[in-house]
Amino acid sequence: MQNPNHDARPTGLQVDLARRIASDIISRLHMPGTHLSEESLARRYQVSRTPVRAALKLLAAEQFIDSRAHSGYYVRPIPEGTPPPLLQLQSSAMTADELYFRLIEDRAERNLPDSFSDRDLQQRYGVTRSVLSKTLVRLSAEALIEKRKGHGWRFNHSLMESEARRESYRFRAAVECGALLEPTFKSDPAALQHLRAVHEALLRDGDGDIAANAFFALNSEFHETLGRFSGNRFFLQTIQQQNQLRRLEKQSAFYRSVPRFRESLQEHLAIIQALEDDDRDWAAALMRRHLTQVLRVA
Repeated sequence: MQNPNHDARPTGLQVDLARRIASDIISRLHMPGTHLSEESLARRYQVSRTPVRAALKLLAAEQFIDSRAHSGYYVRPIPEGTPPPLLQLQSSAMTADELYFRLIEDRAERNLPDSFSDRDLQQRYGVTRSVLSKTLVRLSAEALIEKRKGHGWRFNHSLMESEARRESYRFRAAVECGALLEPTFKSDPAALQHLRAVHEALLRDGDGDIAANAFFALNSEFHETLGRFSGNRFFLQTIQQQNQLRRLEKQSAFYRSVPRFRESLQEHLAIIQALEDDDRDWAAALMRRHLTQVLRVA
């Protein structure tokens, strides 16, 4: 009989999720003292509650977060410069979801070339044909990769191309302003309060330069949260797909050198204020101006 006290080895998804949560804690997206709710984290990271629960256990075991009996998990104060915990993947079998996130992260870190074949990925990640096929279908459906002539794949729509960036921002302006005006739109006061607190903390603590990875993570959370408020799954999916494109390019020189992180955070705060005042028309106008300003820099 299997020992009931024997914990299953963590999967790749659980380890990757724990790393992402730890990175966001270091970036102050989860503030010290914050209760780490399984439900809210599952929504944020687009996974079920089961891997979230496992990821929190991993971080608690590393004493990176606090575990309180009958209360749950809470963010501990993290000194400046604290490295993320060293979490090792022990399970060799990788699911399609795990491979999906690993491919995006490896591409973002420039560990994958522009073009690749199925065989390249099988050799690199040691996955089955079935898992690889499901992952490539998903990436293709989200327009993150496309088939090459002949054989193989290539990452799609590089936002380092100036025309692609301009098209992207014009598209986002149409989509995100429309999402704010949806008849099913309903903001969550607690979520808005959280966004405000994190924006203000990043502005306050980033006396000098604001780290690109901290800005990128918060920027994605801001736009996806507002998309979720729309109550329309298609708006949210489109915003998430655009953010995934940006995640693929986050290590590029362009995104490391964009000079208006601070201005963008201030513009986000103005949109948050308009939503707190229940003035969605003004929020949409501010969103259009915000994306137009970024487009001019881009």
